[in-house]
Amino acid sequence: MEEESRESEFLSHDGPLREDVSRLGTMVGRMLAEQGGTAFFERVEQVRIAAIRRRREGATVNELADSLAGLQAEDAEALARAFATYFQAVNTAERVHRIRRRRDYQREGSAAQPESLLDVLARLKAQGVSADELIGWLDRLWIEPVFTAHPTEAVRRSLLEKEQAIVRSLIDGFDQNRTPQERKEDDDRIYMALSSGWQTAEASPVRPSVQDEHHHVGFYLANPIYRIVPAFYESLAESLQAVYGVAAKLPQLLGFATWVGGDMDGNPNVGADTIAASLATQRAHVIEHYMADVAGLARLLSQTEGRVAVDPRLQQRLDDYRTRFPVAAQKVRPRHADMPYRSLLTVIGARLEATHADDHPEGYTAVSELLDDLQLIVSSLVDHHGLHAGAYAVQRLIRRVRTFGLHLARLDVRQDSRVHDDALAALLENAEWPQLASDARTQQLRGYASGNDRFPISRSAVVTSLYDVFATLGDARRRYGREALGLYIISMTRSAADVLAVLALARYGGLVENGSVPLNIAPLFETVDDLKNAPTTLRALLADPVYRQHLAARNDQQWVMLGYSDSGKDGGTLASRWGLQRAQVELLEVASEAGIQLAFFHGRGGSASRGGARITPALMSSPRGAVAGVLRVTEQGEVIHRKYGIRALALRNLEQTVGAVLHASLRPRETESREERWREQMNRLSVNSRQAYRAFVEREHFVDYFRHATPIDVIERMTLGSRPASRRSMRGVEDLRAIPWVFAWTQCRSIITGWYGLGTALEQGAAEFGEAELAEMARDWPFFSNMLDDVEMVLAKCDLDIAEAFSKLSGSLHDEFFDLIRSEFERTQYWVLRLKNSNALLQGDPRLAASIRLRNPYVDPMSLMQVDLLHRWRAGDGKDDALLQALVACVNGVSQGLQNTG
Repeated sequence: MEEESRESEFLSHDGPLREDVSRLGTMVGRMLAEQGGTAFFERVEQVRIAAIRRRREGATVNELADSLAGLQAEDAEALARAFATYFQAVNTAERVHRIRRRRDYQREGSAAQPESLLDVLARLKAQGVSADELIGWLDRLWIEPVFTAHPTEAVRRSLLEKEQAIVRSLIDGFDQNRTPQERKEDDDRIYMALSSGWQTAEASPVRPSVQDEHHHVGFYLANPIYRIVPAFYESLAESLQAVYGVAAKLPQLLGFATWVGGDMDGNPNVGADTIAASLATQRAHVIEHYMADVAGLARLLSQTEGRVAVDPRLQQRLDDYRTRFPVAAQKVRPRHADMPYRSLLTVIGARLEATHADDHPEGYTAVSELLDDLQLIVSSLVDHHGLHAGAYAVQRLIRRVRTFGLHLARLDVRQDSRVHDDALAALLENAEWPQLASDARTQQLRGYASGNDRFPISRSAVVTSLYDVFATLGDARRRYGREALGLYIISMTRSAADVLAVLALARYGGLVENGSVPLNIAPLFETVDDLKNAPTTLRALLADPVYRQHLAARNDQQWVMLGYSDSGKDGGTLASRWGLQRAQVELLEVASEAGIQLAFFHGRGGSASRGGARITPALMSSPRGAVAGVLRVTEQGEVIHRKYGIRALALRNLEQTVGAVLHASLRPRETESREERWREQMNRLSVNSRQAYRAFVEREHFVDYFRHATPIDVIERMTLGSRPASRRSMRGVEDLRAIPWVFAWTQCRSIITGWYGLGTALEQGAAEFGEAELAEMARDWPFFSNMLDDVEMVLAKCDLDIAEAFSKLSGSLHDEFFDLIRSEFERTQYWVLRLKNSNALLQGDPRLAASIRLRNPYVDPMSLMQVDLLHRWRAGDGKDDALLQALVACVNGVSQGLQNTG
């Protein structure tokens, strides 16, 4: 590796990061030479240096493209995998550097790390937040990340484990006292992980099943996250003590949920059977972890009678269990009979093992029973000089049990409103049902939603499928407890009738307890028009007597899910962002009028095009009252890996998230008198931006252009997820899912999904109400400035010269469409820089700018190889599997390089 070629890509104070990148890069080079031969390694280096020269000297893309044209499929695949391996090294080094910076702050102790809990609490105290006010808000706080399957991320678990081995070795290297032999052993472990990773395919050639996706998400839930939950609470308690001098008893603030196995929307592979399987697998995972922890505690708590007193209730519990659970009690060894804690923990472990089997007479029937046993041990330890002799360790397990219950993560269920309509049409024997006016459907549904009327039995496939789903949900509540189930989400909600339909179908499926449907139903508003009409829909829903009765049984709390992905696909970034912001304001007003509590569920993706954003600026720019102590948000694909793949970073992410929610709730941004005027102007900008965006995607032959100028046909063939890439027949953009839509445009490096239409809107806004007004909004309005920051990041990741190479694959359509893309890009970049008073993109974020520069020499060759491979693969009607494999390697590599792709 040529070290000087990377020297300028680091900030001056990032010396340790530079060293890690160099160390890993050297090992990657050595591994490539060993695995592929010296000539292969030299070829990789030639391409990398040529890519750097192209960037630094401003050379045209043609020279680099020509040098990569016509490669054998196997050579192209190997070259792409080589660059992807470098990405993995850089990504890993940067993640480890974040851990190093966190430790530096903690070690120095002079200042709190920005956005840490210590930092947030100190700022809140400076803003006048008292200890009582803060503790009162902790009782209202609820943070629930929701993990989804994501077709842009499906790295094998074996590769994730190899990455963690590299991370552990790099972290071990923080210790300056390690001997040369120990450092050599660290390098050997890293090199072994790199080499075995090179010999492992990135993904299976078989499309993953829903259960495979569940195991993938389960890797994060049952490993890094499970481990760091107690550390989070300890960090919060320590920060409260340090800032406010109080030792408060912390309530449960965190929960986790998942869509894997419950997201039926457009996925024929998901239904009642996957719901049941996911819940069973999750229970098995969490019980296995509890059993391991309990076994460890049993070894730790070896206190014996005569050496220390024990709470009499604990001995009574043991005597009671010997009678009630004789099989479990037999696990206690006679030689441990004088060790009461170990004896009880042995019985607890045996009862947990019995809980694996449904309806086992000795298993736990509710998580409260397990908590009661553990709390009894803690109380006895604390009362008998055992606070530092094991009580803390038991309290850590209690934190985990309170967080994960006997279910690990709550399972959400999602279905398209049109599927419900199809079922109702069959039940009511009315083929015209979906076309009826919403008021007519609402009126007819009330009797069925209230339970006064009953549907006739139907053998229609769609009816039977939904019946099985609701019956399974009912069985799951009885078997796993109410905490095991999350929300029932209705995609494409357009009216109150869509929500009443779920109530009616749930009753048909027998999901009824004490006369009501025990289900939190969340309408999902996705398109720009649906967001605009959402307040009207919610007002009608809350005015319905049947639904209000249902809501009363749900503590008058209504969840609403906001879709960032489809609104962006529908109207472009600006119209989507503003539609979401305005909808929250208006929905809060409707809820206040009706006297109910409204909670938002944010359906964000990884990329800025799908709502991906840094948590603190995103929440601080939210409308006042929109957070109110609650954050439920989807975590998807590479975002899951980036946030939760490493324990220290998972802890940091949870701290940042909770700190941001606290800050946005206790001290939201102040009321701004100019905001009313800004909103009016934003309405105009939004309309103009959407018109420009729609004019582009609705042009004649656009779908043909899209299918030729992007690798969407490759993405559709990739075995990344269990869900189809399109909802129906792919007649137009509307039928394509938002994730592959964004993924495809990102791959071709134009990323129009993150900026198209904004430049035109800003130009027209400057002409209509003045550039000074736009500059004021960019400077003083967090919503607008945050959006410009996100767009700036997307623009910085674009490469229009490479995008043009992709565009030329569309033949005669290239000139018509690409001129529009380039001119709008230049217009958008001009106005973003002008409003931010910058001379270059990311001038105010040098760390991100350096990170992008570091990756470009590896991304660019893979992009250009992809263009050549696409041309040849399509010329053969997509039948050459070797070329397809090379294309997939390029797609995977570019994804890792750009990081937030879908």
